[in-house]
Amino acid sequence: MGGTDNRKDRDAIFEFYILEAHRKFDKECFSGLKEQSGAIWIECQTNYKLLSSMLFQCSRHIIRDRILFEDQFPTSIVLPGIVFSKQVTKDNEREDVLEFILIQNDVVVATGGIMLNYNEPFGELYMEVNEGYRNKDLGAFMVQELKRACYGMGRVPAARCNIDNKVSKATMLHVGKKICGFIVKGKLKF
Repeated sequence: MGGTDNRKDRDAIFEFYILEAHRKFDKECFSGLKEQSGAIWIECQTNYKLLSSMLFQCSRHIIRDRILFEDQFPTSIVLPGIVFSKQVTKDNEREDVLEFILIQNDVVVATGGIMLNYNEPFGELYMEVNEGYRNKDLGAFMVQELKRACYGMGRVPAARCNIDNKVSKATMLHVGKKICGFIVKGKLKF
């Protein structure tokens, strides 16, 4: 879709709202939006009922590319010798992203963060474990601690991963997250 991950550079509809009293005109309103915007794609989360309904009615070649996770239960993973810490650098002064690291023997073994830039009250979690330290529960520990930090800010931890990323999916399920939907894309019918 346009070869970019920047929403403003893509020709897609990402959001669609109608007051409840006017929802009987949803298809007509969506058709008008599609026509006025010139969009040729639609992208949404399946747990967003109105827009996903429009996607399934008004598009073709529908694909799922990411899994959405919501929190289900807390975990208590303990990794002796691992320190979870907020990353402090000159480059991470953005207010909408908090960055964290895991340290083992003075070495950063994993990085992660919480994106706060949209969709309040949610905080979107992300993480990456350095290659030489994988398969040691560090990813699960990072997500567990990110969840804790997110709740501590009064936010609700959410996450997503590529549908083909079996390791990230397993990690999310291991740390008390459950699948709550998918991100789907479709080419609008004209």
